[in-house]
Amino acid sequence: MGNYDLVCFDMDGTLTNLRSSWYWVHQCLGVDNDSNYHEYVNGNIDEMEFMRRDIALWKSAKPDISIGDLIGFFQSMPLVDGIQETILCLKENGMRSVIVSGGIDLAAKMIADEFGFDGYLADGVCSNPDGSLTGEGTLPVDLKDKGVNVLDCIEMYNTTRERTISIGNSYTDIAMFKRSGLSIAFNPTDEYTSDAADHVVHSRNIADVLDFILEMNQSSKSIG
Repeated sequence: MGNYDLVCFDMDGTLTNLRSSWYWVHQCLGVDNDSNYHEYVNGNIDEMEFMRRDIALWKSAKPDISIGDLIGFFQSMPLVDGIQETILCLKENGMRSVIVSGGIDLAAKMIADEFGFDGYLADGVCSNPDGSLTGEGTLPVDLKDKGVNVLDCIEMYNTTRERTISIGNSYTDIAMFKRSGLSIAFNPTDEYTSDAADHVVHSRNIADVLDFILEMNQSSKSIG
């Protein structure tokens, strides 16, 4: 057996070439959420209100916006190279892969289904029976402590912190790093994220993280 059997991936900026899946919808609809973002960062609104205001922006641009519209937007969402290769390699080496993201669950599900991830945790957008958006959302992932969600995944997949890897790109992923036996900053956006990770990878291809993961696993097999 190797050292690791669970890999937790951030989504936005790690599996996608996007700042966030929320921002992608803003772009598709031609709206600007800068004022909402600054209100959130300055602590004037909480994450739930931030979500409500973003969804309200969408509805102002397209009053009948629906889940189907969001799915359509995400079908053209730019992804990083190498996801399929990476997940297949991890599976072949006995590791499970999950997405842990403050992004939108529709996007996470799409990526998980397409590339064979074992699961995902991401924030939700609520809809009416006809698919139209209610203006509300759900927050199963706490951007201020995504480490809690890593612990949930550890319990779900019956493993341990020491046998878990976290991969992310920004300061919101540092809490994931702290709950993992190995952490990799993939194209980190700031020095805090770089400093918090065990390894840093700058690449257009997510498969380049495998160099560190497989090296550790092969080393442990040789010792065994």
